[in-house]
Amino acid sequence: MTEGGRISRRAFVLAAGGAGVAAISAVALVGLTRKGGRPLAGGFVDDGSAAGHALRDRSGVPTVRRSVRVPVVIVGGGIAGLSAAWWLRRNGMHDFTLLELATAPGGNSRGGANAVSAYPWGAHYVPLPAPRATWVRLLFEEMGILANGVWSERALCIAPKERTFVHGRWRDGMDDALVAGPADAAEMRRFGEEITALRETGAFTIPMALGAPSSSPLDAITADEWLRQRGYQSPAVRWLVDYACRDDFGTASRDTSAWAAVHYFASREGDEESGPLTWPEGNARLVQHLAAAVSPHIVTGRAVHRVEPTRGGMRVLAGDGEWLCGRVIWAAPTFVATHVMADPPPVAFTYSPWLVTNLTLDRWPRDRGSPAGSRGDAPTAAWDNVIADSPSLGYVVATHQSPRVVHERTVWTHYWALAGSDPRAERRRLMAADWRTCAEWVLADLDRAHPDIRDCVSRIDTLRYGHAMARPLPGFLAARQALWRPRRGARVLYANSDVSGLSLFEEAQHRGITAAEAVLQEA
Repeated sequence: MTEGGRISRRAFVLAAGGAGVAAISAVALVGLTRKGGRPLAGGFVDDGSAAGHALRDRSGVPTVRRSVRVPVVIVGGGIAGLSAAWWLRRNGMHDFTLLELATAPGGNSRGGANAVSAYPWGAHYVPLPAPRATWVRLLFEEMGILANGVWSERALCIAPKERTFVHGRWRDGMDDALVAGPADAAEMRRFGEEITALRETGAFTIPMALGAPSSSPLDAITADEWLRQRGYQSPAVRWLVDYACRDDFGTASRDTSAWAAVHYFASREGDEESGPLTWPEGNARLVQHLAAAVSPHIVTGRAVHRVEPTRGGMRVLAGDGEWLCGRVIWAAPTFVATHVMADPPPVAFTYSPWLVTNLTLDRWPRDRGSPAGSRGDAPTAAWDNVIADSPSLGYVVATHQSPRVVHERTVWTHYWALAGSDPRAERRRLMAADWRTCAEWVLADLDRAHPDIRDCVSRIDTLRYGHAMARPLPGFLAARQALWRPRRGARVLYANSDVSGLSLFEEAQHRGITAAEAVLQEA
């Protein structure tokens, strides 16, 4: 939100992961057809769930065949793990190993590419960081994205940035698009003023460790309860807050901590009007840089199946190898630690399931409500496109950042947080669905705004995240205190963005670097 009270959307960031092109099923699935009977190709992306379930069930654990001694082992090659490795390397430590389950660093910020464009499989942008986000800015300076206080024009999102399909037509922007009359406008202004006042308290920062309290009355209630207490009745305000919660947390406003919901709006201090920073492959661009910087230390295809103390340190079993070390930086999701740690973490989190789909389009579809025969080509389509009456989060256009004015072919990345009911039930529904069913969900959703979408798509590839991010339910601030500040001399340092409870790039980076700092201070 700007000082004038206008709300700027912060889109979904799955900051817990890294890059790496995701492996798509080699067999084209032809259960769906396009106009003229042509088959629609596509398949599921390998989500790593098979290896994860093997860890959970303790099945297929290989015999140890080799042993390695190293001072530090980092578990997890997402943003948190790569940031920890990057910080160790920058500060002169070169004797460590990063173990990653997948064949390439990836997690929730992986990216992919085809003949049309690169595209994201999760996190797809970073808001312009405020001056206090020093580590984020340092990384961007190293990458050449920030130089002498000036942001690279090639990384700044090109206008038009966002649009909303509401009341049967597309409208520019998001918050203004939902306002239906004077009452809505008045409440939206009041909401903006209240968020500005909360920002000025200094409690809502990014990274959150700079200002977040250990507890707050806002963390004792849901976002919906807070809106009711504050007298907000506007459908526009209520929709905006619910969308924000689903967008960042995969959680409906009725379930989200009010503190987390307020943080979404009140934490940004940077120049939101000029941002965000984005790339065709999303935050995979950042992970490519981090992975290249620490590539000699990365060991992929290694599922860590046991972490236990020894007389002098720690023992990490991964694949058919063992790593004997002094410290472990656990940068994988915290729920995995409960299955492999001899001494599991003292807290358990609930996770949100997500469906992310990349659609390859041979031509641009027509916008519903536009004259017959017209189409939403590059000059009118925005980077971020939201359908107001949809349970999904809409889609981003991978080719939007290209210098070409018009692309006949393009790739859309469609995001869907399954926040409609209990996450365990939603997870079972998602993981039981076949590719045809998932593709139909997405096509039916897009048909709300694009009546000829099925005639334009040639391929649909889908990634199912069973445990995309930890949900910030009421009480999440206090629940994480045991992991926030590592004890001096602790052998296991938790670094995933789960520790923050907010799945943001900045939080994952902060947690990874904080763990690396603890290692360096005691080296």
